[in-house]
Amino acid sequence: MTLQELQNQALQLPIGDRWRLVQSLLSSIQQETLVFSPPTPNVNSLTGLDPWTQSLIGVIQLDTEEPTESYVDYLEEKYS
Repeated sequence: MTLQELQNQALQLPIGDRWRLVQSLLSSIQQETLVFSPPTPNVNSLTGLDPWTQSLIGVIQLDTEEPTESYVDYLEEKYS
């Protein structure tokens, strides 16, 4: 199967399945990338930031949920 054929088949999937496919592929790429080049902390790039901005680093926690589900949950909470 060629890349083009794979892309065409993926585009025929429902949007939820495509999101899961994208997340799965991204996770796979990130894991393989970390194996070959472990992240090195770059503290120097943070020292140029305003102290207030530095205090925000690490505050936001990304959900593992599907973005659509998170948004639906947000709307349900806001309008219920």
